[in-house]
Amino acid sequence: MENQKKQGGIYDARTLGRGRMLLLGLQHMFAMFGATVLVPILVDSYFHGEGLSVQVTLFMAGAGTLFFHLCSKFKVPAFLGSSFAFLGGFATVAELNTGIYANMSYGEKLPYACGGIVVAGLLYLVLAAVIKLIGVKRVMRFLPPVVTGPIIICIGLSLAGTAISSAETNWLLALIALCTIVIFNIWGKGIFRIIPILMGVVVAYAAALIFYAIGLRNADGSAVMDFSRIAGSPMFGVPPFQLCKFDLTAILVMAPIAIATMMEHIGDISAISATVGENFIEDPGLHRTLIGDGLATSLSAFFGGPANTTYGENTGVLELSHVYDPRVIRLAALYAILLSFVPRFAAVLASLPTAIIGGISFILYGMISAIGVRNVVENRVDFSNSRNLIIAAVILVSGLGFSKGLSFTVFGTPITLTALAIASIAGVLLNAILPGNDYHFGENQRGDAMRGVSMKN
Repeated sequence: MENQKKQGGIYDARTLGRGRMLLLGLQHMFAMFGATVLVPILVDSYFHGEGLSVQVTLFMAGAGTLFFHLCSKFKVPAFLGSSFAFLGGFATVAELNTGIYANMSYGEKLPYACGGIVVAGLLYLVLAAVIKLIGVKRVMRFLPPVVTGPIIICIGLSLAGTAISSAETNWLLALIALCTIVIFNIWGKGIFRIIPILMGVVVAYAAALIFYAIGLRNADGSAVMDFSRIAGSPMFGVPPFQLCKFDLTAILVMAPIAIATMMEHIGDISAISATVGENFIEDPGLHRTLIGDGLATSLSAFFGGPANTTYGENTGVLELSHVYDPRVIRLAALYAILLSFVPRFAAVLASLPTAIIGGISFILYGMISAIGVRNVVENRVDFSNSRNLIIAAVILVSGLGFSKGLSFTVFGTPITLTALAIASIAGVLLNAILPGNDYHFGENQRGDAMRGVSMKN
């Protein structure tokens, strides 16, 4: 990792003038926008129209980013957008039908999912405290790639069925979204290369409007588009915040996912450091960035938003523009907050056909699993070693085999451990118990920098 500032980089964007700074902030907002708003759209489909609000998501992404910058001494040019890692947890909570969830509507279950994310965010504080006390290298020995890689693989594969079921409502629309993402991600130029998801949404949505106009219908005979929400939505309004609720079952669904997102955070901070030419792991310190990310996640979920995470998309913008001033990121955060007060925009997004969501998810979920594979490959995990083979095998079978989770009662309280929770617990425990852990964080910087589940080009 570089320890000196890069030659030719702009570290104070004020020298460019106010107008260019505003445009650079807008560029960062577009980079994060597609992926950030996709999370509430997907969660809304899991909760049958009673899920997360796009308005709340945008507000909490902007507010969370500003809070992160405060915690990191305004030094780290990172944007915090919606985390995809918790999608499997949302889908699981939406379908819980035991204990207190037996007679709940989908909308009544959502605050409990958010409560689980609040606890997941607070786990960042635990890791931050431990890192501050004993150092990052010792901590990472308990979370080697042989554990985190297979867990990330399970996150993506467990959602594969959801992508197919959404896409099959209209395969033509799904394929248009999928192909657009691939084209822009591989052959796109400039800003378009770092916003392939947004372009997939825009192009497929335009195609859906054409299909609707000429009378084409979905496979089940339903209309391609539904504009019912747009007509009654106001142009301006306050985001519909709602307080979270806490239940042990939902906490056990969501909290273990923090293992994967904390690895994502460490990888992203490493990547940002290398891009900018500053060692942010040392100054302001990994413990500070973890605190900022964790508290921003808890704050977002407390008011009914998704988990936040540092965004690789915006790291791509840093590399493209060579403007490394955190002030530009804070401008993007302010744009997101302002946009959250436009309900009409959220209603337009709600008209997005399910098939388009399926087409986007088709590649998104596969990429999450592929990044888990890359995690293992980049860190050169030796699967000829029976210890590593056993740990990975148990994680994969647990994560994919316990499709209905594991339910039991403790002191009269019904608890359900999801497949991902079982896999995470089993992997961490096996790694701690079995002899022969030879992983040392920091020795393979390329491998360490590639760890995580964010969408990176």
